[in-house]
Amino acid sequence: MCRFLIYKGRQEILLAHLILNPTHSILTQSYDSRLRLDTRRPHNGDGFGIGYYTSPELGSEPCIFTSTTPAWNCTNLTRLAEKTTSSLVFAHVRATTTGQLSESNCHPFKYNSIMFMHNGNIACFQKIKRNIVLDIEERFFLVVEGSTDSEWAFALFLDSLTRLGVDPATTPPNGFGHQILRQAMLSTINRLNEFGRAAGITEPSLLNFAATDGHSVVCTRYISSRTDEAASLYFSSGTRFHEYKTGGFYRMERHDRGQDLIMVASEPLTFERGDWVTVPTNSILSVNKQTVLIHPIIDEFYQSDPSYSRSTQLAESKGLVGVGPADQQAEAEEALSSNSLEEEPVVVLRAEQTAS
Repeated sequence: MCRFLIYKGRQEILLAHLILNPTHSILTQSYDSRLRLDTRRPHNGDGFGIGYYTSPELGSEPCIFTSTTPAWNCTNLTRLAEKTTSSLVFAHVRATTTGQLSESNCHPFKYNSIMFMHNGNIACFQKIKRNIVLDIEERFFLVVEGSTDSEWAFALFLDSLTRLGVDPATTPPNGFGHQILRQAMLSTINRLNEFGRAAGITEPSLLNFAATDGHSVVCTRYISSRTDEAASLYFSSGTRFHEYKTGGFYRMERHDRGQDLIMVASEPLTFERGDWVTVPTNSILSVNKQTVLIHPIIDEFYQSDPSYSRSTQLAESKGLVGVGPADQQAEAEEALSSNSLEEEPVVVLRAEQTAS
């Protein structure tokens, strides 16, 4: 199954430090996804894509490079990554579920300044595809070039933005804001759930989505089930991500309590246990400037009991669960349990904080 990576930093980073060099880089995950529990199909070799924002003088739209060549076998990816820098990067390696092998089906997808990608699958997608088509504006129907469930989810996300009163075709100087992006993402998930209920679908959907307007980022770790575990998702933040020992051994360095850079990934890029925190199941992570917020997604699939143990059987069968540090999972769950069910975030990491 797919794996994705997001980088957002105050400073630009060489793409090779994310995509090529770390011991468990996104390129390595395309052929050696060792944290997956599903051993029947360990490769994510059905194409890849990277999207990144460049100098404002070149416009607000991201540059996107996709290929059906496996990431581990693409010389052009290596050439590009070794000579390109950006402060906001999306990367994705694909294992097909819906849609054939083609460049139009490779993530990330874009519309104007917005990028979107997905790890997971929409259950029984063909049963609800027609309802999605009929429910969105024609211009978003015309945007879809491929045949994946993921790109139709993106069209639904764009339509949800419109219903919130913003036009995705415009480019505000500071983006649409993390709150608008978060509301649109929650609306997208809710609409997919409604389509599923109307079609009588009982199989859970695995909806790890990521979207950005070039300024803010939102990601979900979500499954439409009260008892099953979602696909894996982790985040890391600090002041510098660097190679501390030759051979691709990277770590996240923290000089104070602030965040100069934030990474979100389906699987950690390193095996430094203290660098990565598990995002709780059925939650939404937002990055506003250099502030990370994690909110619970409170709907019919929300579990208010943080000690409830979800089954990993479904996610394992699809290769979507990574084995993360247990202490980090416990830390995230403890943070979740210590907050109320209101709209307050369960995790807040602010860049302006200083060491005591």
